[in-house]
Amino acid sequence: MAAGSPFPTLLAKQKRPITDFGVSLVNWTRDQRPKYQDPGWEMERPSPSYLIDMLPPSANPGRPVDSLPAKHLHSSLNKIRHPINVVRWTPEGRRLLTASSSGEFTLWNGMGFNFETIMQAHDSAIRAARYSHSDDWLLSADQDGIIKYWQTNFNNVKVIQGHSDPIRDVAFSPADTKFVTASDDSTLKIFDFAGGIEESVLTGHGWDAKSVDWHPTKGLLVSGSKDHLVKLWDPRTGRCLTTLHGHKNAIQKVLFEPTKGQMLATCARDSTARVFDLRMMRDVVLLRGHEKDISTIIWHPIHRSLLSTSGSDGSIFHYLLDEPHTPEGSAHTLSPYDTPDPSIAPAQPIYPAHRVTYAHDMAVWSMDWHPVGHILASGSNDRITRFWTRPRPGDDYIFDDRYHIGESAAEAKGTWDRRGGRRQMRDEEDQEVEDEADGLVDQKMPLKLPSFPGIPGLPMPSGGLEPPPSIPGMGHIPPLPLPQGIPLPPPYGLPLDSSNMPDLSKLAALMKDGTIPMPPFPIPTSSKGLPPPPPLPANFPPGLLPPGLLPPGFQIPIPGFQGGIPPPPPGFIPNSMKPNTGNDMNEGPVASGIRKRGPLPSQQESLAEEQRRGKYRPVR
Repeated sequence: MAAGSPFPTLLAKQKRPITDFGVSLVNWTRDQRPKYQDPGWEMERPSPSYLIDMLPPSANPGRPVDSLPAKHLHSSLNKIRHPINVVRWTPEGRRLLTASSSGEFTLWNGMGFNFETIMQAHDSAIRAARYSHSDDWLLSADQDGIIKYWQTNFNNVKVIQGHSDPIRDVAFSPADTKFVTASDDSTLKIFDFAGGIEESVLTGHGWDAKSVDWHPTKGLLVSGSKDHLVKLWDPRTGRCLTTLHGHKNAIQKVLFEPTKGQMLATCARDSTARVFDLRMMRDVVLLRGHEKDISTIIWHPIHRSLLSTSGSDGSIFHYLLDEPHTPEGSAHTLSPYDTPDPSIAPAQPIYPAHRVTYAHDMAVWSMDWHPVGHILASGSNDRITRFWTRPRPGDDYIFDDRYHIGESAAEAKGTWDRRGGRRQMRDEEDQEVEDEADGLVDQKMPLKLPSFPGIPGLPMPSGGLEPPPSIPGMGHIPPLPLPQGIPLPPPYGLPLDSSNMPDLSKLAALMKDGTIPMPPFPIPTSSKGLPPPPPLPANFPPGLLPPGLLPPGFQIPIPGFQGGIPPPPPGFIPNSMKPNTGNDMNEGPVASGIRKRGPLPSQQESLAEEQRRGKYRPVR
């Protein structure tokens, strides 16, 4: 703390923030009692002395105001920045997964918010990702319409082509046996999860399908499209049950309330969000306050009445559905539940309970709550992932920081120093680069110098021949052995040592005695050295002997055959002239004794292994 100032100074390098919720959970578990004899918890007061009495959101499910994420914790960014399209907490809450427009997965620590690892998951921009209800699987979809199955250790076990157009959203069924996708081709597709087989196609939207969600307990689907319509579907028959009207622009996100499933939240590019009651099939709440398009929404995992929205201007607003927060000068309205006839009463306008106006510099594409409900993560088009949490008792300065009132106003109030903020941002970037370098040190492979195949330790000369291509699963092709009696010629391009030439007279005497077999070509009798080989013609194929090395008309003798290499049998077709059927990887040995490549390890084998372990249900 700076002397005489209630705001923390930014001139000195601050330590990395750590958010450990273990103590709060342990205290709550230790002190909680059955409800029939629970006298109630003591209310927290705005004093630092109540820090040790902070409770997790599960301790007060009826007080959503205690979980408003108004405090900025940390901003995480990669060394090479790309827009963040999806943020997802892992099921156990230890890490945050972010998916970028470059097709990369990045994992951030859930307590220290530092970099852990990065991997190339897709070849194009990732548009959607969702964990299963059993917390065993992750589905991701990209711009090319490809869907990938991931285990919790990020082992990719299956890849399917779901759509030909970009996939915008994906959702699991309550039992995780099926999943549904929404695509820019205006259709929804239901797939069997075990087999990855398309079961049905839901058509009815007139434009791009932007979002889809599966009811947490029932066989009910909801989808939102660019045609301004919200549709409810029966996944068994593929029939559209009803269409909800209310928005005047493209739907951006649709989401069922996760705890009870009685409410449905939607947001659109008309700067409004609506909450529908499925029991009445009508909107009961109209969320106002945004000045620009609303890009996404998220329900709190514990508090049913806490709904967060984000806009295309980078703002994040938090709404309490049971508190209208009507601004001064506006007439107070009643909820449809408090009117004599709720079916005809207008929707009640609700205004934000808390506003983080300058949360990001650009549009926020995705938000996700920690499973405990104490941290909100947001990913934006400004290439930054930010973490938000509830203020601690006594933290009153956060409402005057640059995320709430802007950089200029915060600098005027003394809550933010522009030069110190830039220095802090550079320090954070340097720390992220250092963390990324430390996290990737185990993934680096040692450099392999090019060398001649079959000759260990002999480096490849500059401008020499390239090594033969490798076959997946078999490595490099070993060199063919020459028949007995023919010495192996030196690799072309390696000059002989003229200072240490062999004694040709002794070599001729050994050949005359029969100790060494005679070569098939004459040896020069001069001791001045071997003549240089002729130059290779242009586009000479690698792996063949250079011209002029063997005498004209010479044939390599093979034991058992007279006159050199026998002609091929009638009807023989070389492999290079056979038509490509696409089944070469699945062909095994044939009856003629020719050994062909066996099948390589495939994703089907990994899938069968998971089915044997009981984690993957077979196709019905």
